[in-house]
Amino acid sequence: MGVFDSLRKKRKSGSGQVRTASKQDTTHLDEWASSRRGVEAFVEPRTHVTETTVLLVAHDGEWTRRRISSADAAFEFAKKRSMPIYEVERVGYPKRMREYQARQKRERG
Repeated sequence: MGVFDSLRKKRKSGSGQVRTASKQDTTHLDEWASSRRGVEAFVEPRTHVTETTVLLVAHDGEWTRRRISSADAAFEFAKKRSMPIYEVERVGYPKRMREYQARQKRERG
């Protein structure tokens, strides 16, 4: 048995497949956005590891990320909620998000 045989076997058996967006993902995004203020959306492109995702960032930098079916679906999600939306590949991640993560890390120890 070769080094990569077990990986090929997993790929053929269907395990390790990328999970697609679900209704629970959209519900989470809705609930999260409605309970915070100043929320903006950032679309993250599909990769080899994950499907397209939408990142929501609140005014203070708190954030959440969930899968979404496509970039178009992310733009529609934001439009329905009158939420600004950006493409991460074009604008990058917001500074307030990085600052929030740094604060959380300091507070934990």
